[in-house]
Amino acid sequence: MIVSRNEIVSMVYKAFSGLHREVGEADLVATMVAELQMAGLDGVGQFNNATPYILTEQDTPIEIMHQDIGEVSLNLHDSSLACHLPAVMDYALELMDNRDHFKVTLHNCHNRWLAYSELVSLAAKGLACLAKWDNGTAPKHTLFTLNQGFVYPDIYFFDERQTRHDTNDMVIELATSNFDIEQEIEHFRHKISTDELYETHQRAWKQGIYVDDEQWAILKQTAAAILVENSEASSKGAGGV
Repeated sequence: MIVSRNEIVSMVYKAFSGLHREVGEADLVATMVAELQMAGLDGVGQFNNATPYILTEQDTPIEIMHQDIGEVSLNLHDSSLACHLPAVMDYALELMDNRDHFKVTLHNCHNRWLAYSELVSLAAKGLACLAKWDNGTAPKHTLFTLNQGFVYPDIYFFDERQTRHDTNDMVIELATSNFDIEQEIEHFRHKISTDELYETHQRAWKQGIYVDDEQWAILKQTAAAILVENSEASSKGAGGV
């Protein structure tokens, strides 16, 4: 089905707000989902996959495991990236300051595709970005690269794991110059280019955003169920039967 960006943002906003999380901002999460969907990367499906984690995880503060000049390692304690990444990126940019390069390693996090919009937004700051993570299922490895002067990234997919990190980890690197990735992309299976992402994004603005019918129905059901539960609880709290 075809929906508008506003429809996606509104539906995700309702669904996330109903979770009553202490961490994560509904408007930022909604933007993450909408931007990923506009890029043709199944943002709604990714949010549907994230909902069980967001619903059951505890509001545990991020733990700084290691911090040094030019790098920081953080433990998200099996939380969804959607709830924490905006704050993590603000912290990383503050630590980076005037350095040429900064590395962030995120341990024990889920739903890493939802990082897309936060990483793409770095283009407006004039930074190059590289992000990578291994997966438990195919593709076994994903590499995201955003060069300076570009609005959209190149995304590479691999059949084999490429890092020594756990499949629930993610590495994000920021730099004031482009990364040399020739060796890293030597054996990639499939690539989505910056030109393809640009065309998909422009088509979404002009023609509407395609969302899988089943995934949209799941999102609507989640938002509606949460709203009904909240309404019932509110009524009882206000003296309702």
